[in-house]
Amino acid sequence: MIKTEAKRLGFLSCGISKAQFLEEEAPRLEKWLAQNMHGEMHYMENHFDKRLDPTKLVEGSKSVVSLLLNYFPSETQNPESYKLSKYAFGTDYHFVIKDKLKSLLHFIQDEIGEVHGRAFVDSAPVLDKAWAAKSGLGWIGKHSNLLTQQVGSFYFVAELIIDLELEYDTPVTDHCGTCTACIDTCPTGAITEPYVVDGSKCISYFTIELKDNIPSELKGKFDDWMFGCDVCQDVCPWNRFSKAHDEPLFNPHPELLSMSKKDWEEITEETFQKVFRKSAVKRTKFSGLKRNINFLRD
Repeated sequence: MIKTEAKRLGFLSCGISKAQFLEEEAPRLEKWLAQNMHGEMHYMENHFDKRLDPTKLVEGSKSVVSLLLNYFPSETQNPESYKLSKYAFGTDYHFVIKDKLKSLLHFIQDEIGEVHGRAFVDSAPVLDKAWAAKSGLGWIGKHSNLLTQQVGSFYFVAELIIDLELEYDTPVTDHCGTCTACIDTCPTGAITEPYVVDGSKCISYFTIELKDNIPSELKGKFDDWMFGCDVCQDVCPWNRFSKAHDEPLFNPHPELLSMSKKDWEEITEETFQKVFRKSAVKRTKFSGLKRNINFLRD
């Protein structure tokens, strides 16, 4: 019933796992933090216990309902332009998904009765991809993104953590095989070994998370990415199966796709506010986007 309603709300798929301590992920996360692979993202160090145990995050929780929402666009940017990660073309996904999650929670409460829980869209200490993999929605690929045979990886991962016991799904097998396309093509060598991404070397980190100046030794390595980076997903063979989303809110602002490098270089704060009014690009602010563009053109 929950999965049928999730589909009706526009989610690609829904999987359910038991809310319990993530045993396998604990040493992995600890090692990743110890090696400082989170760079300046100090928030990653916070709430270590809650990150690994949903029952510490949502009291009395029994189930983690994981959901995927497609964002693969039907149109792409002007190929001669600076590049923006596809997930940021339309309305900020936090708003879009939160509304759908709330609708799903209300549906569960209406149908089943008193159920308590919380909705999460990567803004809280929840290991989204680990939960999605546990509930059989895909496997974590060598680029550390969740991968699904039928649809690739261009989707958002979100969850409801609720105090309702449900039937649980089981993980699927890994289908990366001997492929190393993502490792071989990462412009900054951020995938240091299969399944391990050094966040502090990733173009997405430099263009979105880093508040200081981008280190000059990275000049010429950004492949014209000004916000985020899709290289590891673009080269993944499983993304041949990506199909365009049907969520109107993810459609880009009409001006965005046609903008040239010159348009981006001359962008004013007024245009920025207009084009990215409800966009995830707001995260980097006008000054951050200008910094990124100047880094690419200098």
